[in-house]
Amino acid sequence: MKHTVAITGISAISGLGHDLKAHQAAMLAGRSGLRPLSDFFADQLNGAELQGAWIEDRKLLNSRKWAPGSALAIHCAKQAVADAGLDGEALKRAAVIAGSSRGNAWLSDWPGRRPIKLMAASNSMHGEIASAVTIELGITGPWQTISSGCAASLDAIGHALMMLKCGIVDHAIVLGIELPLVPEIVNDYVKTGVLSTSGINDPYHPETAGFFPGEAGCALVLSNIPDTQAPSIDGFWCNSDADSPIGMPNDGAGLRQLLVEASNALGGADTIRAICPHASGTRLHSLAEERALIDALQPTSPISLHPLKPFTGHTVGASGALDTAILAHHLREQQLPPNLPLSPPPAPFTLPTTPSPATGSILKIAVGMGGHNSVIALRPPAQ
Repeated sequence: MKHTVAITGISAISGLGHDLKAHQAAMLAGRSGLRPLSDFFADQLNGAELQGAWIEDRKLLNSRKWAPGSALAIHCAKQAVADAGLDGEALKRAAVIAGSSRGNAWLSDWPGRRPIKLMAASNSMHGEIASAVTIELGITGPWQTISSGCAASLDAIGHALMMLKCGIVDHAIVLGIELPLVPEIVNDYVKTGVLSTSGINDPYHPETAGFFPGEAGCALVLSNIPDTQAPSIDGFWCNSDADSPIGMPNDGAGLRQLLVEASNALGGADTIRAICPHASGTRLHSLAEERALIDALQPTSPISLHPLKPFTGHTVGASGALDTAILAHHLREQQLPPNLPLSPPPAPFTLPTTPSPATGSILKIAVGMGGHNSVIALRPPAQ
């Protein structure tokens, strides 16, 4: 499916920074947001020697009325709406699409929070993340919360694109929200074996062995109204592996097929100049995604890779939209973000450590536990 829409508003907060300018400054300085999880959990976690990234300002997450994920969504949505200058009837009729792996699950005992008992049922629902934004911003357009694992918020972008293409709305607010640093959730990741056991923050290193969890909230305002000053999204593709509840095929077959479809729709692999891969950090995923990229695109000229999880940690269901927000912020300046010094991928893929010019199509990949693959295509502003 190809349909070009403008990204007119963006906001993000994560362990890397309180806004997108702070994210950009940290990345330019070559600084990661990862810290020892023992600083966050004390003795509540099995394997507290692990690293992760968390939102520093905890007041943003505390609300008597709304659950923490919903409070974060409201904060991010207001910032993105202001950035887009979206107001009045246009805002009122907008869609709100949220993506989150866990929603507000296991957040009833959030530290420092005194919830209202009347909101107990609502606070436990995934859907509250999107509904809270519509209530607080006075939006009467459709809302939805998508929970397709680590692909959730990239799928939320895709869902918004479909609504825009169908003419259901002219504007959509897409949210990526994830607060996974709760003992029960992190301990489940430890039991599953997907968190890093080597401590190597490098998804292409031969000894990479899992991801580093992170918190994040982000929002994007998408519009059908052309804007030559704004980055754009001109395609969304998704499929399923039907293979494993926790991994993906060794050869990345589902992702390979998806990349072929995206490449063909965009006019061939030569139109793709950069890719923001999923690059979670697990060894299986590293090898499978690498294989899929090589086999699907068969590049003959350099394609730069821009994995962002080494900076932010893996923010699970928020990661697709968070990466897109970071990319969009750089694309406004006709740039692609720098990388941390990482192990080199196979030629002709490159990992530039300084900002580089943005041209052609940029692909953003997300892969969800359970075998869900999603890809969107972005472009820098026309001028």
